[in-house]
Amino acid sequence: MKKFVLAALGGTVAGVILTTQIAAPLIAQEASRNANVYEQLDLFGDIFERVRGQYVEEVDSQKLIEAAINGMLTSLDPHSNFLAPKDFDDMQVQTRGEFGGLGIEVTQEDGFVKVVSPMDDTPADEAGVEAGDFITHVNGESVMGLNLDQAVEMMRGPVGSEIIITIVRQGVDEPFDVSIIRDTIKLTAVRSRVVGDTVVLRITTFNDQTYPGLEEGLKKSVEELGGMDKVNGFVIDLRNNPGGLLTQAIKVSDAFLDQGEIVSTRGRDPSNSERFNAAKGDLANGKPIVVLINGGSASASEIVSGALQDHRRAIVVGTKSFGKGSVQTVIPLRGDGAMRLTTARYYTPSGRSIQLLGVMPDIVVNQPRKDPNATPAEEPKSAVRAQTSEADLRGVLSNDSMSEDERKLLEEERARTEDSAKLRDEDYQLAYAVDILKGLAAVAPKP
Repeated sequence: MKKFVLAALGGTVAGVILTTQIAAPLIAQEASRNANVYEQLDLFGDIFERVRGQYVEEVDSQKLIEAAINGMLTSLDPHSNFLAPKDFDDMQVQTRGEFGGLGIEVTQEDGFVKVVSPMDDTPADEAGVEAGDFITHVNGESVMGLNLDQAVEMMRGPVGSEIIITIVRQGVDEPFDVSIIRDTIKLTAVRSRVVGDTVVLRITTFNDQTYPGLEEGLKKSVEELGGMDKVNGFVIDLRNNPGGLLTQAIKVSDAFLDQGEIVSTRGRDPSNSERFNAAKGDLANGKPIVVLINGGSASASEIVSGALQDHRRAIVVGTKSFGKGSVQTVIPLRGDGAMRLTTARYYTPSGRSIQLLGVMPDIVVNQPRKDPNATPAEEPKSAVRAQTSEADLRGVLSNDSMSEDERKLLEEERARTEDSAKLRDEDYQLAYAVDILKGLAAVAPKP
């Protein structure tokens, strides 16, 4: 018994000595680290005073400090940055859905500004700017070497003024200039329409209007078709949607899921991880869904497409998405400004991180590129051709087995088929999505 106690005591003493021996260097290292931090801050103060006192021109101290803060944040990743009071106000306005500008979402890559996506029906969209384009010059001035905020500032200006941007596009040999007239950007977050028996929901951004717009548009289109029984499925078009509010992405996903995880976020501290789950209720009543994505579908768009894909609730069609799988938190600061800081990565229900990888469609469908310089003879031939048929022949026999109502239904079906064929010329990816739902409806068991 004594031996056991002594052995235990010896172990305790040894443990205390070992702890002291390890802790002392750790404390010393921490103190050394703190000393280095203070030395670096002193260095910053020295440089700040030198610049303020000796630079060739007088400089604004506030601008110097803001530039230093922004430099620190932008060195972390492309999405962290400092928001001066005006920029913070602009960002808050954008989430409400109306702001001035060109109508493009941009990021930075290889020192140039890269277009994530043009927004629907905006000056940039109408001028032909495409997702993946690189902007190298603004009004003849190179953006190389500028941070993203500085480059964006160059593109801002009064509504109605002209801006000329120089674009480098994959597949085009030479850079080319695009003239754009700045305008007030009014975003309609969701547009709905009916194509045949399919409801198409085009979601352009995730702002405060998105879920209410989705709910309203879906209801209106279903009523237009004569009720949910008449609907063969839904297309959720997320192409060139640069993302937006995480809360809205969760609501849109939840709208079509009855249960299960939608997305999880994992930060540096495991205790700050969050998981968001779907509540019961499916706006589509279990009808088939096709989600359309492309290289301009980013962030919140990838949350929605990833969630519906993992739950096998939708078929994802198009091309690989952008691959922005990080969460930014906007933190208000003293002086009415804010900082946007990357605080977490997000993961799809199956545990996939989308960061850099993007969402891969279940069915890859490329959108044929329209050549603006092509002559009519070089344009792709329409899928709807004027063909001679039996009905066009002189003296043709009538179909005496068909009633007037049946004839009317046949004509309506023919019109829908021709509309679908025209759609292939206008938007091949959307036509493909609609055809998938037609095929599913054709083989689905009758209720």
